[in-house]
Amino acid sequence: MLRAEQRRVLHRSRDSMGLDGMTYCCGILVRDGLVMIADTRTNAGLDNISTFRKLHVFSNPGERIMAVASAGNLSLTQSVLSILNEGLENPETGERETLMNAPTMFQAAQRIGRAIRSLAHTEGQALEAADVKFELSFLFGGQIKGERTRLFMMYSAGNFIECTRDTPYLQIGEHKYGKPVLDRAVTHDTDLYDALKMGLISFDSTMRSNLSVGMPLDLLVARRDACVAELAYRIEPEEPYFQDLRRRWSAALRAAHLDIPRPPYLGM
Repeated sequence: MLRAEQRRVLHRSRDSMGLDGMTYCCGILVRDGLVMIADTRTNAGLDNISTFRKLHVFSNPGERIMAVASAGNLSLTQSVLSILNEGLENPETGERETLMNAPTMFQAAQRIGRAIRSLAHTEGQALEAADVKFELSFLFGGQIKGERTRLFMMYSAGNFIECTRDTPYLQIGEHKYGKPVLDRAVTHDTDLYDALKMGLISFDSTMRSNLSVGMPLDLLVARRDACVAELAYRIEPEEPYFQDLRRRWSAALRAAHLDIPRPPYLGM
């Protein structure tokens, strides 16, 4: 077994490689468009907490709007984004394939998968030797003109799933605290800005239960068929609306539980 000092050295080496303790990102796809939200806290230990943008927007207004939210090892997710910006060479055509020249959202998602696998091929052996897992995930959503709005969740192997009408949201990172909020409140027919509101409530619930998820929050709202960011905004810690939302949600929960009759089981 490792002695305490050996464990501390190993943890320090992992920290230096960009290990992200946790994050929370969610995407909500409703009839009228797409909402994506991501926190910015990067945690490589209690004494090493930083702020990094995890929601990245790729846009050609009127032609395409795409957003990528990332969770996992920060050095790996940043490397994947760099590969996507520089492009992957198509061995048959020699073309540099990026998100901005992908003909469809599905093919754009495939390119993210190839970028993940390319990075795993080049870095996986070194990471394994250093006892660092190849852990990352992405949410990828948006619309290309002439297509419908779509939302995908990408895994560490480069494979992905797509959001459906039955479950109109996807989450990565520390998702369990925010999931019940979205399960109860969001449907495909939810208004676009009500979806944003419920997404923010899910973040409030997560941040109250897990200190490794934190502000500022970055968000994107893209209305169907506009192919442009209708709203791209960063919520800072003291932002008035979000503080009011947190107070109102707490008060509403307290009022709701007081309004429900107590269990009648005593004496039965």
